[in-house]
Amino acid sequence: MKFCPKCEARLKLSNSESEFVCPKCGYSEKGTKATKQVKAEGSSTINVLDENEKKESLPVIKIECTKCGNNEAVWWMLQTRSADEPTTQFYRCIKCSYTWRNYA
Repeated sequence: MKFCPKCEARLKLSNSESEFVCPKCGYSEKGTKATKQVKAEGSSTINVLDENEKKESLPVIKIECTKCGNNEAVWWMLQTRSADEPTTQFYRCIKCSYTWRNYA
């Protein structure tokens, strides 16, 4: 991922795929042809790491999945509404990867 040195917006790959262009100010920069990584739908994986690996991971909570009935999920919070509203909690089942949300 590259950023514009003028306005710090993320540069996008042009149609020719040999130039990066800033959508905000028009800055362009030649670059090597990048390969695009495509993630197939439904093939997401959840990596919950061991404490001994000392890497950051999503916390696990005991909550029942409404789809498969498993009782463990990872969770995270995002501010999806205006700043004066509470955050939204997201849960993803460790077994089936079903994701749901809770508006607090």
